[in-house]
Amino acid sequence: MKPLKIGLAGLGTVGVGVIRLLRENADAITARAGRPIEVVAITARDRNRDRGVDLSAMRWHDNAVSVANDPDIDIAVELIGGSEGSARDMVEAALSRGTPVVTANKALVAIHGNALNSIAIENNTVLMFEAAVAGGVPAIKLVREGLAADHLQSVGGILNGTCNYILTEMRATGRDFSDVLSEAQQKGYAEAEPSTDVDGWDTAHKLAILAGLAFSPLSFDTMPVHGIRDVTAIDLKFADELRYRIKLLGLARRGKNGEVEAWVRPCMVPASAPIAVVNGVFNAVTTQGDFSGPMTISGRGAGEGPTASAVVADLIDLARGASLPLWGTDTSPAPKSCVSLDTIESAFYLRVNVDDRSGVMAELTSVLRDHDVSVHFVSQHDAPENKAYLALVTHRVSEKSIRAASAALSELTSVRGAPLVLKIEDFQ
Repeated sequence: MKPLKIGLAGLGTVGVGVIRLLRENADAITARAGRPIEVVAITARDRNRDRGVDLSAMRWHDNAVSVANDPDIDIAVELIGGSEGSARDMVEAALSRGTPVVTANKALVAIHGNALNSIAIENNTVLMFEAAVAGGVPAIKLVREGLAADHLQSVGGILNGTCNYILTEMRATGRDFSDVLSEAQQKGYAEAEPSTDVDGWDTAHKLAILAGLAFSPLSFDTMPVHGIRDVTAIDLKFADELRYRIKLLGLARRGKNGEVEAWVRPCMVPASAPIAVVNGVFNAVTTQGDFSGPMTISGRGAGEGPTASAVVADLIDLARGASLPLWGTDTSPAPKSCVSLDTIESAFYLRVNVDDRSGVMAELTSVLRDHDVSVHFVSQHDAPENKAYLALVTHRVSEKSIRAASAALSELTSVRGAPLVLKIEDFQ
C-alpha cells in the first residue's frame, strides 16, 4: 500500500506527539486509514534541538511554505500556531496548490476561516481542524457531522482548560486568582504570558469556529469577550451557597431572523447541570438541537496526547477520502456581526463590597430600583475592616439595565471597588 505522505510544520508538544502517535499506533492507524501514514517532511524554528524522537528519515525544510510546496507530500499539517505569519502563509500556500491541510490553529480558523474556505473551494481541496477546538474532544465532528441534520439552537461550553483549572482550584482551596494562576504556570497549565487564556480570547477563537459551523461565520471582532481576572474566592463561596458553579463559558445561540448571539464570560451555572461537574483542565462542549435535544461531551482539551489524537483523526479521514467543506457547505457566506447583548434578558449575580453599616442596603436597593432591577435573593459575608460582601441575585433583567445599575452602584461612597456582574446561565 502506498503511504500517505505528510509535511509537518511545528515540532512543539503537539507536533512531536503526532509523530509519536503515528509510530506507536501504526498498525491500528493503517487499518483504519486503509494505508500507512508517515511524516516525510518537517520544519521548526530550531533544527538542532533534541525533541526525543528520531527525525533523521525526514526531509528538513527551512520554512513552513517550503514544506507546503514540497512536491512529494500529500497533506500539509500546520502546528505552528497564530493567526498570521508563517502559519497563515503555509496554509494558504498548500491550499492554493490543491494540497489538503490539517491544523490545530484555532486563531487562524476563527479569524481567517472564510478566506481559507474560499481558497480551498477554488482549488478543490479541504482544510481540516478537529484539533482546533477542545483537543481530543470531537467537538468539530459533533457539530459538523454528528448533528448535521439537526437545527441547532445553541452551541458552546467550557472551552479553555487553563481557566477551568484555575476556577476549580480557587473553589477547592479558597485561594484567589493570582495565587492559583501562579501555581498553574508552575505546573505548565498556564503560559508565562497568560492573557490569551485568562482574558477569554482562546475561548473566543474556539467559540467562533463552533458558531460558524452551527449557524454562520462570525465577524470575530464583534464578539463580547470577558475573562476571569475579576472572579474572587468569595464569589466561588457565594456560588456554592446558592447551589451554582462559576465557569468561563463561550456560548452562541441562534437569534431571530438568522441573527447570532455569541459571547465569552464567566457565568453562574446550576450545580445540577452536566457542565457544572466538568472540573480541572477538562473541556466540555454542549449543544441544544430541535431534534437531538441537549447534549454535553467532555474530555481533556489540550496537551500532547489529546491534540495529537485529533490531528491524526483528521489524517485518517483524509486518507479515507473525506472532503467536507470548512463550514459544512459548498458556499462561503459573509461573516455576520454578533447581536448586541443590551436587550438580552437573564437573571444575574451581583457581588458588591460595601461598608458594614446601617442604611447601606437601602442605598443599594434605591439604585437598583431606579434601573428597574428587581432582587430575588441577598446573602452577606463579613469582610475585614468593617466591610461586607453582599451577593444579590436578580430576577430577569436586560443586560443594559444591570450594567447601568452596576455603574451607578460603583459611584456610591459606601461601595468599595467595582461590583462584579455574572450572568446566570441555566441552558434553557
